[in-house]
Amino acid sequence: MRHWIEAARVRTLPLSVSGIIVGSMYALAYPTDTVFTPTEVFNWQLFGFAMLTTLGLQILSNFANDYGDGIKGTDNEHRVGPKRAIQSGVISAPAMKRAIIITSILTFISAVLLIYFAFGVDYIWYSLIFLVLGILAIISAIRYTVGNTAYGYSGYGDLFVFVFFGLVSTLGVNFLYSKQLDWILVLPAVAIGFLSVGVLNLNNMRDAESDKKSNKNTVVVKIGLEAAKKYHYFLVISAMVLVLIFAVYIDFNKDWQSDKFNFDNYFFVVAYFPLMSHLMTVYRNKNSKLLDPELKKLAISTFLLSVLLSLSLISFLSDLIVNS
Repeated sequence: MRHWIEAARVRTLPLSVSGIIVGSMYALAYPTDTVFTPTEVFNWQLFGFAMLTTLGLQILSNFANDYGDGIKGTDNEHRVGPKRAIQSGVISAPAMKRAIIITSILTFISAVLLIYFAFGVDYIWYSLIFLVLGILAIISAIRYTVGNTAYGYSGYGDLFVFVFFGLVSTLGVNFLYSKQLDWILVLPAVAIGFLSVGVLNLNNMRDAESDKKSNKNTVVVKIGLEAAKKYHYFLVISAMVLVLIFAVYIDFNKDWQSDKFNFDNYFFVVAYFPLMSHLMTVYRNKNSKLLDPELKKLAISTFLLSVLLSLSLISFLSDLIVNS
């Protein structure tokens, strides 16, 4: 069991649900306007299945990554990070393949239940669209490193992470609640997508040397380590700016009875401190092999940002109720 937990890469799980948390709490704070009447759209049942489905996708991706890199020999003695299950021999390739199939089935069932509880039989086209998205997400999670045409070996892993763990996670879950797109939510969705890509970029910076030897042409291998650092600065700094713009736009600090500044509504900036510390570490780094601890730091910082931003949203909702 310990080996399976390690193969699931628990430290990646908080990052994967960051978009779900923000999209869900936005639905709680900003109900749908139906004929000028706020309609409550958030419910815990949807939230639970959304979390379960996303965790399933992340674990599936981790299992598939272990399997794909393991059987291709990409996970070898040159790799810097912790040894993977197949690489170290604690889990066999056939056992991991079975785990991928089982996880795919369970994740698909969870996705179907999520879609059913969100749309029932009243929104058949929405159900079909999200069912297709769910199937694509499962296939994409597997095809990242598995198969002769695995897109992770061609540098498209960043795009997958951005789309599914940024845009689809945040905007998609909010749509499940509200049945509409709120375009201002694009800002935190892109921000979380950028930070999630940042974690992958760090991973690829750490493994650049071994990936190059294994013909795994990640973005880092293609552009080089120095350019990858600049790419990383862009991802993290842009995410911080986008979240701040989002906060200002929806007027977090607006007290409807006065113009007093309320820092509680900007409490999410606390998460900026570990992010800035992380950027300084990356900037000073001369040996990419030493970046492994930064993966956990960035992943946890992203999760912290999503939680604090959600609390800011709920705080803003409370202010509106009190002052209305």
